[in-house]
Amino acid sequence: MDTKKISEALQAGQSALGIELGSTRIKAVLIGPDHTPLASGAYEWENQLADGLWTYPLAEVWTGIQAAYRELTGEVQSHYGVALTTIGAMGVSAMMHGYLPFDGEGRQVAEFRTWRNTVTEAEAAELTELFGFNIPQRWSVAHLYRALRLKEPHVPQIRFLTTLAGYVHWQLTGKKVLGTGEASGMFPLDSATQNYDDAMLDKFDQLAKPYGLPWGLRDILPAALTAGGDGGTLTPAGALLLDPSGQLQPGIPFCPPEGDAGTGMVATNSVSPRTGNVSAGTSIFAMVVLERPLARVYPEIDMVTTPTGKPVAMVHCNTCTSDLDAWVKLFNELLEAAGAKLDKSSLYTLLYQQALKGQPDCGGLVDFNCFSGEPVLHLESGCPMLLRKPLAPLTLGNFMRAQLYAALAPLRLGMDLLAQEKVALDKLYGHGGLFKVPQVAPHLMASALQVPVAVLETAGEGGPWGMALLAMFRKNREPGEALESYLNTKVFSSSREECQPPSPETAEGFARYLELYKAAFPAQKAAAPIFE
Repeated sequence: MDTKKISEALQAGQSALGIELGSTRIKAVLIGPDHTPLASGAYEWENQLADGLWTYPLAEVWTGIQAAYRELTGEVQSHYGVALTTIGAMGVSAMMHGYLPFDGEGRQVAEFRTWRNTVTEAEAAELTELFGFNIPQRWSVAHLYRALRLKEPHVPQIRFLTTLAGYVHWQLTGKKVLGTGEASGMFPLDSATQNYDDAMLDKFDQLAKPYGLPWGLRDILPAALTAGGDGGTLTPAGALLLDPSGQLQPGIPFCPPEGDAGTGMVATNSVSPRTGNVSAGTSIFAMVVLERPLARVYPEIDMVTTPTGKPVAMVHCNTCTSDLDAWVKLFNELLEAAGAKLDKSSLYTLLYQQALKGQPDCGGLVDFNCFSGEPVLHLESGCPMLLRKPLAPLTLGNFMRAQLYAALAPLRLGMDLLAQEKVALDKLYGHGGLFKVPQVAPHLMASALQVPVAVLETAGEGGPWGMALLAMFRKNREPGEALESYLNTKVFSSSREECQPPSPETAEGFARYLELYKAAFPAQKAAAPIFE
């Protein structure tokens, strides 16, 4: 579309806005009627460790959203000469799971507890046994049960429990709802009804009965809606929250809010059985859409759903690039001390490419990148550590390959469980920061996981773009049209991708590395508590 047509489309409200609150960045993406990104804005933020819990202050949520939206509207004005007063549809996404409780007056009664917290091991295990369904530590119900068992004073005050995406959506629309993919990270969903599992709700309420609570779990959970559902509209108060200038007008329709796992599935067109994607940034997780249920419960595998309620096996690892990023910053300091200049993108490209020059098994180096506990590894707490055999060649190539392998090893161990179940997977689509350098991460991941890994040309747009697609689907959906059909025929029909098949040599090298990783794991487990 040329600039004039884009301007006309924007003024006519033929656009959609996706906002996503990720672990390190809040980003807004505006797309046009052809689903192409037109403008974006972003805000950097970081979690905080307060009283032993990873959290973000909710005041910064709005600082960040407003900053990202303001940058986006500036781009719209600059590029298309349009003052953005209306948008065709909107949607909000955020990092999945977590714990955000409010009282009857809408006041926050406890700090936001993020997905990164691994303090609910006992509660998650007890609920898993009670339900016969895996409850991961980061799920909202595990945090709720922990607060209940510890008799935290805020628990009787709770009248609404939600996630970060659900909170932002509620403030903008007044609606207490979640998309099914995000809701399935709060409490198990029944794929047949696409709603919370009734039998499990009853079991939880029976478990909580001795505590004499004034609420039942059904009373405090947000309603679950499938993709394309009515998520309400932007209220006058919500419009001012998003755009304090008063330029944006209320009444804009919203799709149901989703988690970053759901938007990643949409952004990679991985919402049908036998498809899957890997999101690799601060954390790394694989989402595999299943043809049939797993034969048994696996504590290492989360069972969630697509935005349309299809069952998904999720292998989630808490840490991916955090330690790698720290090393890149160190190398940048060295360059600056030497008076050399290399921009951030070029430095990452240089270092990632060096990884391909390393030995296939890293030559006797093994790295653990754990910043926190890692449920897939049954690790309660973590600390980054690099180990090597005394005579191992410490080359830059071996070092960087070990860093990337460290991000892939826990994921591989989780994916091995799906392989045992003979889960069919034709291809994995990669997206997130790990894939910004072409070919390197796809090559290593394909060989590590033994499945082709593809990166779409749109992969850099990520979750916010996926959220915008869900908003556009809400706006343009024809009666009875499925999300899978909409994405296949109207969004991805002409998409280009680069696909890396597994390399036998790299796969063999990674297998040797993984054996050393498992042998050295007791050292990580012993060292982690020392640095807590």
